[in-house]
Amino acid sequence: MNKQRVHTNPEHYARLTERFSPPSKLGMGILRAFWVGGVICMLGQFIMDAGSRWLHLSSRDAGTLASVTLVFLTALLTGIGVFDKLGQYAGAGTFVPITGFANAMVSPALEFRREGLVLGLGAKLFTIAGPVLVYGISASVVVGVVYALFLHG
Repeated sequence: MNKQRVHTNPEHYARLTERFSPPSKLGMGILRAFWVGGVICMLGQFIMDAGSRWLHLSSRDAGTLASVTLVFLTALLTGIGVFDKLGQYAGAGTFVPITGFANAMVSPALEFRREGLVLGLGAKLFTIAGPVLVYGISASVVVGVVYALFLHG
């Protein structure tokens, strides 16, 4: 029986990977990410301007309106499967911070929705976003204490 020797050399593996991998369309991916991310940012700016101009909101309240609207739209589009297709097309362009956060919250919950509202949807809603919230809030508390003790007078 003739057994072929398996190569475990990293250089050999790198050559094989390069040989059999399809060429990356990096330039097109960058352009797609840029224009889709730009459109998402333009939508957010439009919502802020509309809130200020037509609803007579302060700039802070208009920013809140834009954030809430973008999170809602992203969650809705994720729920109906559109945001995932947009993410496949535009890559990192769809993960402008607020839309990426909303997608990260909704996606795991959708995977487990068959397990029920509490154990499926509710338990998995914060699977990815939960650690971000915990560390973000913890860091803000530490910074607030340091500021209060050493910098505030």
